[in-house]
Amino acid sequence: QVQLVESGGGLVQAGGSLRLSCAASGSVGLMGWYRQAPGKQRELVASISRSGSTDYVDSVKGRFTISRDNVKNTLYLQMNSLKPDDTATYYCNANSVFYVGQTYWGQGTQVTVSS
Repeated sequence: QVQLVESGGGLVQAGGSLRLSCAASGSVGLMGWYRQAPGKQRELVASISRSGSTDYVDSVKGRFTISRDNVKNTLYLQMNSLKPDDTATYYCNANSVFYVGQTYWGQGTQVTVSS
């Protein structure tokens, strides 16, 4: 079982920046950041493979950057030019490298962007 622990959320004004981190307790495969706003479905924000291939939802392209450190087993999300619509709880997700279909979730970190 791999544990995921997020950090870095907080309150920021529109146009500001935040950096989220997610520390995994072991090696993992594909990793991603999801977010869920009140009354909305959870959505995939960005994902990154072990080799560094990335993908983003259109609404964050050019503003968010996902990265990872495979030695430290840590995932990052640099969020710039934040908008009130980015307000949500952000969750780290990772796939097991050993068990097909096994996925892990962090506890979530709140990001609030004020206008």
